[in-house]
Amino acid sequence: MKTKAVRVLIVDDSAVVRKCLTGWLGDNPDIEVVGTASDPYDARDKILSLNPDVITLDIEMPRMDGITFLKLIMQHRPMPVVIVSSLTTAGSRKALEALHSGAVDVMAKPQSYSISHEGAAVLVEKIKAASASQFRRNPEHQHTEFHSRPTSVEGIGRTYHPKEIILIGASTGGTEALRKVLTRLPADLPGICIVQHIPAYFSTTFAKRLDELCSLEVIEAKSGDLVKPGRVLIAPGGYHMLLKNNGAGYTVLLNEGPKVHHQRPAVDVLFESAMNCGNASRTLGIVMTGMGSDGARGLLSLKNAGAETVAQDESSCVVFGMPKEAIKLGAANRVLPLMTLPVFINQHAGTRASSLRPTGVATPQ
Repeated sequence: MKTKAVRVLIVDDSAVVRKCLTGWLGDNPDIEVVGTASDPYDARDKILSLNPDVITLDIEMPRMDGITFLKLIMQHRPMPVVIVSSLTTAGSRKALEALHSGAVDVMAKPQSYSISHEGAAVLVEKIKAASASQFRRNPEHQHTEFHSRPTSVEGIGRTYHPKEIILIGASTGGTEALRKVLTRLPADLPGICIVQHIPAYFSTTFAKRLDELCSLEVIEAKSGDLVKPGRVLIAPGGYHMLLKNNGAGYTVLLNEGPKVHHQRPAVDVLFESAMNCGNASRTLGIVMTGMGSDGARGLLSLKNAGAETVAQDESSCVVFGMPKEAIKLGAANRVLPLMTLPVFINQHAGTRASSLRPTGVATPQ
C-alpha cells in the first residue's frame, strides 16, 4: 500500500523562493506541495483551507515576522514547521529562537534558485523528519523566555584522567534537546564533543548561545582544539570532527571529507575516531533524537570496545530514527528519557572522577 504523501504549505514573501522550493519538491512522490503563501495572513487562511501536514516558513517577512507567526501557530494550531531562512549570523540567532519556539528544524535559504539536487534532497529529508516527528505542544514555550537559564548546581572540582570523554550525536530536534541537557550540567565534567547535524553558519551561533546559558564552556571546534574537562566542543557545520590521540589526551581535527549518511559533520565519524584512539573504556557515547541511522554503528563499535553507551528513549525524541537504529543494533547499554540524561551524565562522571565525592545537578523542570 502506497504511503500517503506529506502535504506541504510553503510560506515566503519572495515569489522566486516559493517557485524554487516548489520546484525542489515537485518531483518527489512522497511530497505534495498543496499551496504557497506570501505572508502569515495568507498562510493562516491556507492552513485552515488546505490542512497541510508541514509548513516551511521564512523568518523575515512583511506585515508579520515568521517567529511571531510561529508562536501563534504553536498556540492555536500546533503543527510541524521547518524554518527556511537566510542563515547569516543575525539570521542564525533568529532561527535558533524559532527552534526554541517550536520549529522542528532549520534550513538555509537557497543561494541559487535553480533546481539543486543536493538542496532538494536536504529539504525533502527535513520535511519527512518533521512529518514523522512526535510533535506536541511544549509547555516550556509558554512559560520560559528564550534568554532564560535553568538553575544548576555547580560541581565541586572533580578531576579526571585526561582521556575520559563524553561524546554526543544528535540531529532533528537536537538543538533544543542539547540545550535542555547541557544547561543542567555542572562545569566539572570530562571533555564533551558533540556532533549535531547543522547547517554552516548556524553552528557558530548555536555554540555561542549555549556558552551563554551553560556552566560549561561551549565553543565551536577548530582543528587542534584541546578536549579538556569543563569544555564542550561543537562540530562546525560542513566539517567532520575527529578525535586525535596526542599522548596526554585528545585534540580534535576537522576535515571536509565525503559526507557520511548524507551528513557532514557525521556522528559515526566522531564515534569511530574515538574507538580508533584505543581508549573506549574511558568513553561515554550518547545518541539523541534525529532522523536516519547516523551514530548507530559508531556507538556499537564503542560499546564493543568497552564504552558506556546510551540512546535517548522514543517518548522524549522529536524523531526516534537515530536512537531506534542504535537500539536495534544492540549498541546502547541504556535507553533513557531526555530529562534523565543530565542526572545520568553527572552520576557517570562521578564514578569516573579521581575524587568520588558527590556533586549536584539541576532538577529537571
